[in-house]
Amino acid sequence: MDDYTLPFWIYLGVLSVLVGGAMKKVLASHLSPAPTLAAWLGATVLVERLWAFCLPAALLLVLLGLACCLYSATRTGPPPATLPAQGKAVFITGCDSGFGKASAKRLDALGFEVFATVLDVSGDGARELQRSCSGRLTLLQVDITEPQQVQQALLHTKARLGLRGLWALVNNAGVCVNFGDAELSLMSNFRGCMEVNFFGTLSVTRSFLPLLRRAKGRIITISSPAGDQPFPCLAAYGASKAALNLFVETLRHELEPWGVRVSTILPSSYKTGQSSNHAYWEQQHKQLLQGLPPALLEDYGEDYVTETKELFQSYASHANPDLTPVVDAIVTALLSPQPQHQQPLPPATVREEDADAAGAEEAVELRPEPQPPPPQQQQQRRRRRRGQGQVSGTPQRRLEDDLS
Repeated sequence: MDDYTLPFWIYLGVLSVLVGGAMKKVLASHLSPAPTLAAWLGATVLVERLWAFCLPAALLLVLLGLACCLYSATRTGPPPATLPAQGKAVFITGCDSGFGKASAKRLDALGFEVFATVLDVSGDGARELQRSCSGRLTLLQVDITEPQQVQQALLHTKARLGLRGLWALVNNAGVCVNFGDAELSLMSNFRGCMEVNFFGTLSVTRSFLPLLRRAKGRIITISSPAGDQPFPCLAAYGASKAALNLFVETLRHELEPWGVRVSTILPSSYKTGQSSNHAYWEQQHKQLLQGLPPALLEDYGEDYVTETKELFQSYASHANPDLTPVVDAIVTALLSPQPQHQQPLPPATVREEDADAAGAEEAVELRPEPQPPPPQQQQQRRRRRRGQGQVSGTPQRRLEDDLS
């Protein structure tokens, strides 16, 4: 030991840090560790042999410095090409319509093996997927709020995958059961949103985590901006998405040592199956009127409740029908070697349609989401607008005031 000089120990320490860091990064990535680690160990042996041939210490440190620079340049250089889709399996929830159905089609076309869950395997959305997709796509009838159905889907997926593991879980299933003031929302509305958007997604994610850890795969969750900031008339939906967002962020930190990447996508105003279902919203409106206490309904007025529903339907009819940006973001999160924690979406555009006009359509740019005022300011404005137990102003005006 006394024969070794100080430069050698410096060299050994720095090299150990580099090799250790490289091993950690490789083991936590999608790369096969054997070839990369073999190259690093080979380089270590080579440098050690050079030392044995009595290279001057200064020259050896220069060589080591050049190696460090090369390593740093490799780390900060352009990202590698996207990962191949072939041989990878993806499990997607909520594929009856909207983002789920569009994503299942795209991923099947790219070569993924797709497990697509639907609420009804004989429904229109499921039949469309069967017609348009290849034999790699498997349809599973799953209500994510039913643990037994989730476990059956897990067993079926395990049987199909064998020892491969699951490359990705796309948590897409979600629901918005009402649009209205928190006081006018039934407790069943809050529970319904939480059961699907939070507890259902939680159940699926926890069930499939062993398969995802085995493949060092991905979790992509479709959430909403309503979970990050308050929007009037979306208390039940926003609260469930806020719980989901915090769970996903926590999961991202916990799964990093396992090499599982976690991403979130926050679409705003897009025309999905549920938002365009007028019969569904009429039924929800009817149940709301029947479930509200008479005194509360008298305070707000039935006209106010009806106008709130019509306001939502008006906004939904002008939402962006092109789901491509969201599907593109899902594909990027699946195939990028370094997916972002929150996958960005490009500025959306909407096509303004008037169903009563003779098919006149005009492309317009969607405004950025407005920033709501602080809660205290909202409360003060609400007090000024309330009379003697009666809400003043239409829902349209109140919503614009709250967001101004």
